[in-house]
Amino acid sequence: VQLQASGGGLVQAGGSLRLSCAASGRTLSSYTLGWFRQAPGKEREFVSAIRWSGGGTRYADSVKGRFTISRDLAKNTVFLQMNSLKPEDTAVYYCATTKIVWSEITNHWRYDVWGQGTLVTVSS
Repeated sequence: VQLQASGGGLVQAGGSLRLSCAASGRTLSSYTLGWFRQAPGKEREFVSAIRWSGGGTRYADSVKGRFTISRDLAKNTVFLQMNSLKPEDTAVYYCATTKIVWSEITNHWRYDVWGQGTLVTVSS
């Protein structure tokens, strides 16, 4: 499978962006799709994840209530709607896939296929 992330950009604090992650090459029916982010000088951190089958979701505490992850089965695409953005949300955002158990989905080292990343910059 290949992942193509898009939708990043520059936005003012309080604004919104929607990231997309389009998958190609195979069906994601048995996979979990995760979003991670990495700010300069910081470790990659978990943002959100969704089960392709069933649609179960999980969020980092830092984005809960502001970000929403969803999927379009027909388009093989996962979205991350980001509202009420803060300067601390500034980072390169990556999507990735894994087949690991749900309890480990926050661990980036357990994901095996990554998209190229899309930069989100939130100005104050």
